[in-house]
Amino acid sequence: MNTIKKKVVMEKGTATTSNEKDEEYKAEQKNVVIRFKNFEGKELENTIEVSLDTAIEELHAFINKLLDNDEALPYSFYYDTYEIKKNLKELKKQFKDFNTELTVPITYHPQNLFVVKPITRQTSSLSGHSDSILSAAFSPDSKQLASGSGDCTVRFWDILTETPRKTGEGHKKWVLVVSWAPNAKRLASGSMDNEVRIWDPETGDCKGALRGHSKWITALAWEPLHKNKTCNRLASASKDATVKVWNVDTHSLLYSMSGHGSCVTKVIWGGQGLVYTSSEDRTIKVWDDEGCLLRSLGGHGHWVNTIALSTEYALRTGCFDEKDETFTSDEKMQERALERYNQLKGSGDERLVSGSDDFTLFMWDPVKSSDPVTRMTGHQQPVNHIAYSPDGRYIVSGSFDKSLRIWDGISAKFVCTLRGHVGPVYQVAWSIDSRYFVSASKDTTLKVWDIRTRKLMFDLPGHADEIYTVDWSPNGEKVVSGGKDRLLKIWRN
Repeated sequence: MNTIKKKVVMEKGTATTSNEKDEEYKAEQKNVVIRFKNFEGKELENTIEVSLDTAIEELHAFINKLLDNDEALPYSFYYDTYEIKKNLKELKKQFKDFNTELTVPITYHPQNLFVVKPITRQTSSLSGHSDSILSAAFSPDSKQLASGSGDCTVRFWDILTETPRKTGEGHKKWVLVVSWAPNAKRLASGSMDNEVRIWDPETGDCKGALRGHSKWITALAWEPLHKNKTCNRLASASKDATVKVWNVDTHSLLYSMSGHGSCVTKVIWGGQGLVYTSSEDRTIKVWDDEGCLLRSLGGHGHWVNTIALSTEYALRTGCFDEKDETFTSDEKMQERALERYNQLKGSGDERLVSGSDDFTLFMWDPVKSSDPVTRMTGHQQPVNHIAYSPDGRYIVSGSFDKSLRIWDGISAKFVCTLRGHVGPVYQVAWSIDSRYFVSASKDTTLKVWDIRTRKLMFDLPGHADEIYTVDWSPNGEKVVSGGKDRLLKIWRN
């Protein structure tokens, strides 16, 4: 008859069997020490020892307690770029090298209390344009919609009734880009006739033409509301390799920035007093808001097609958010815009990402350095469009390789690839709560993606030809799309 022999280990006068030691070891393996840090990497002082069975609801309770929040706020939690969805056990399954003996860093990120419903259906198909729709945009307050077309007109649409309201005539060639002032009181349009026109959205009247460029207009950018309460300065980029800054009140040229050697593809007026421009000369240039060149960012091997800024959503929407507040003065609007901008920017500087025909992206710290933070590879064709999520947590890039790639908005680490389109991806737009985004493609479809599950939610056919432009309203209610079939389509939940 076999007998089980137990080794006895004597420690300080106590006897512990090896079986009991094993049990203690297993119990220790079920616990882990965690340390919370915010999305900028700033760690909280306290560490907490918790069980691997700790659920996401308990993590919410811990972080609200540690941050002394008056009321419980929702957060998402990440280990590296992986989002924890149920409990900490996921990490052991997901990461083979996960070590419970080391302190585990958990990044917490506040979630938007306002939840957007994903778009699922088309509510209107608006005819009126007689040529391809090349640009469409909702106003920052979500109450107005404008579109620019190859028929040389700018059209204003009634959001509530989803019907045509005004037609702006004056351009002599295709209208390539439309851009709303952050206070929603003016619209600018850029055309192949080399002119920028300023419109009154209430009446549809042209308030003036800005002439000075020798080739067509490729991009427009308004000075941020928190920097200029009247929003009367506008930057225009052109095929003529220059960027010009205008006073839209007097319709006069303030200064011209000429440093690029080829077509300027995009201009962004940042919130820290800097202007960022990308060009087919393979560089991104950083200027101060008086037109002096500060630094040139080199690294791409081909045309730089697009750039995106981490604070871009706050710059675009100014003082407006989903609460639909009314403001009694320009000063109040400016104060609210500054508050929203600082909240998004955090304690660090703005981050810039560029996409190129060389199939790569670069992340930059343009305020401080000319050197790239990191190079982001993976696309197999030129990168056509990049967009930061409104909370700055993610970057999405669309490419001619028919795929979308998600990257971490802070570290630029690759997160996942999303496939579904059967044609090049032209443009993407985020919902205000950063939970969804919509992509427009040459394949005539819109696709809605869920950032949490990292999967396709809805496939939205409806257009008869390529879709060139898409925008999600800042209040989260509607999406607009337009393209080669000359129809502007409105989508909603």
